Amino acid sequence: MSDRTVLLLSGPNLNLLGEREPDIYGSATLDDHLAGATAAATARGLTLEHVQSNHEGELVDAIHDARGRCAGIVVNPGAFTHYAWAIHDALAAFDGPIVELHLSNPAAREPWRHTSVVAPVAAGTIAGFGAAGYRMAVEAVADLLDR
Repeated sequence: MSDRTVLLLSGPNLNLLGEREPDIYGSATLDDHLAGATAAATARGLTLEHVQSNHEGELVDAIHDARGRCAGIVVNPGAFTHYAWAIHDALAAFDGPIVELHLSNPAAREPWRHTSVVAPVAAGTIAGFGAAGYRMAVEAVADLLDR
């Protein structure tokens, strides 16, 4: 296993960042967020890999592929947060720190967004900090790996 590779997973519709609901998610694109996350990873001696998919099974496959190969996972599951038990189960089988990430604060939004099926298998959740959340999530995984 690489002790310095972190997988960043981006769920459905995150490929539309910068265009979709900028009043909620901001004007930065996914590439902008990845640049910040990559810079944070490099500063901590980590290698960052990224997978974005609108398909739950592709994210599950990426998590399975990370087993024994990646040291940690940052996951922004998007709408999969609330019902994707297959992602929950795949993350539960991963042996390393997991940090859940959201640009907005789901707890401050519609009631159906208040439940996360990812949170029970994550070391923690970073939500509501916009673009800074990507840096914060990578740094959180780095801190957990350094323990």
